[in-house]
Amino acid sequence: MKVSLLILFSCIIFLCVGQTSTDQQLANLYYSKGEFEKAIPYYEKIVNKQSVKFDVLRYVDCLEKTQQLKEAEKVLKKAISNSTDFDYSIVLGDLYDRTERSNQTAKMFVSKINQVSSNGYEATELYKVFLNRNKLDWALKTLEACRKELKRGYPLHRFFAEVYFLLGRTDDMVNEYFEILETDPTQLQTIQGELSKQIDFEEDNSDVYNKLKSKLISIIQKKPNETIYPELFIWLLIQKKEFANALVQAKALDKREKENGIKVLMLVEPCVENGNYDIARQAINYIVEQGEQNSNYRYAISTLLNLRYREIVVDKIQNSDFSVVDKEYSNGIKILGWNTASIPTILEFSEIKAYYGNDANGAVSLLDSCMNMKGILPFDKARVKMKLADILVLENDIWQASLYYMQIDKDFKFEAIGAEAKFKNARIFYYDGDFKFAQSQLDILKQSTSKLIANDALQLSVLITDNLGLDSNYTAMYQFAQADLLIQQHKFQAAFVLFDSINKEFPGHSLGDEILMKKGQAFEYQGKWNDAVEQYLTVYSQFNDDILADDAVFGIAKIYEEKLHDKDKALEYYKKILFDFKGSILSEEARKKVRLLRGDTIE
Repeated sequence: MKVSLLILFSCIIFLCVGQTSTDQQLANLYYSKGEFEKAIPYYEKIVNKQSVKFDVLRYVDCLEKTQQLKEAEKVLKKAISNSTDFDYSIVLGDLYDRTERSNQTAKMFVSKINQVSSNGYEATELYKVFLNRNKLDWALKTLEACRKELKRGYPLHRFFAEVYFLLGRTDDMVNEYFEILETDPTQLQTIQGELSKQIDFEEDNSDVYNKLKSKLISIIQKKPNETIYPELFIWLLIQKKEFANALVQAKALDKREKENGIKVLMLVEPCVENGNYDIARQAINYIVEQGEQNSNYRYAISTLLNLRYREIVVDKIQNSDFSVVDKEYSNGIKILGWNTASIPTILEFSEIKAYYGNDANGAVSLLDSCMNMKGILPFDKARVKMKLADILVLENDIWQASLYYMQIDKDFKFEAIGAEAKFKNARIFYYDGDFKFAQSQLDILKQSTSKLIANDALQLSVLITDNLGLDSNYTAMYQFAQADLLIQQHKFQAAFVLFDSINKEFPGHSLGDEILMKKGQAFEYQGKWNDAVEQYLTVYSQFNDDILADDAVFGIAKIYEEKLHDKDKALEYYKKILFDFKGSILSEEARKKVRLLRGDTIE
């Protein structure tokens, strides 16, 4: 008997749930089609069974659209009496406004504000509802009533600053932020985050920026012993890319606080990111000139050398006088000491020597000595061996390089450096024309836990698969691989001659887009950014349906963002990935870049 009753009860519940689900589907269907009269009875049944805000508000909207205004008002009043949700009151106020009863709207909103003004939490919740529905004046009135009631006993400054910004009352917004700093200096980073969202630092003579700058200068003069305001001022100058002024302020603050140049060093990265190596170098030299008495002296020396490396290798700022660079690194390594802590600097020096100083033998000698360094750890030794192998490829000693790559792969089989070595070794066989063996190694690497290596392996694998065997003796593919090796060896002119011979000997070959991409990469290696863009644009225009088209567009975007510092152009090409290549594996990264360049908040 009990079992039968249980089954019966379960069936009833199932039928009720099923009916509710059907009602919901029909209600939403009719609503989406604009058939509000048909949707009403279904929403009415749903609302009578369970009062969910989404359904209540849709029900009210249907009633209003079918001119059943009294019923809509009745439903809202009932919802208000049964719920603490402020949305119902705001919707009812909107209904009064639309039916020429604005006096009732004001009366109800004032009543609601008075009701919550003595409770900071409820007041801010009501404020947020007004704000979300774009009722800025009422949002401000809510905050004002709460502040009047609670005085300064509840923190409302950030909310006031927010609504003042939206109302265009920038003076008041700035004052609120300074009041926060006055009472709680630990909020500096939070305020910086808010200001980043509210000020377009790319726009010259921004009203908010100038007001904030003037206010800061005034406060710094009145309160010379407070450090929080100079810190905010330095941050503000950095955002505006006034790096020279920021450096002056950072030095002054550092001398006063005796911080050994910590805040001065913080200028280096934003300067480099914006191509301002001169100010970055001045910032580092400020510490270097203080000598060993400064606890950051050795760090500054290594940073100064790294700056030179980034100029030459990363941003390709030409420096023909290699003897100066050689002297800088040699002296710097003497100061840092020949020890394991200096290995990153030694690796930089060897790369510059080999690829830009025409001194591969010197680089090899340097790395050989480094591998025999006392106390060197196995991982560091593998890093040195990798760099040595890379330089041996440059010198065309590819099989000795292959031996080193295999040793690293064996010793670090399950680590990223091992996967990198395995990929580079597969590339050796690709250069030599042993495409099948190279392919077998690349197939393994496609499953690598290193996303970068897996992607590189996939690209090379696709290149071989798509183009191998289109001519009976692999001639075009072998010539392409040889030209690719020449690019790795920085023999760009010879590579271009070989690429052109492929195009001439095999007109219409599927390697056409690959050749353009490789030429683009070669121009990037030389710092010829506009020439690289031209090659990638040709891929995009002539091979739009090809697998490399999205890579070409992404390459253009990165050059505009990171090398030419043209934010608008970078944004244009990142958007092309999203709109023209919706299935691209680069879409996720492009979307992040778009949000970043637009200044969106990214969690």
